[in-house]
Amino acid sequence: MPRLLAAFLTCVVSAVLATGAAFGIVAALDATPEQQNVPLVTFPDPPADGASSTPGPGSD
Repeated sequence: MPRLLAAFLTCVVSAVLATGAAFGIVAALDATPEQQNVPLVTFPDPPADGASSTPGPGSD
């Protein structure tokens, strides 16, 4: 009987620890600030008529 009780308590304690760790990880992830969505590279807008003022590759 004592071994059965020890095994049961071990399972209960491990389940509580796993649940606490999961909630702790979720809380830590929610506590971090969100990163700004700023692009590192920006490209100029194309001309309105769609034609390029500089010849592209293959337009010899």
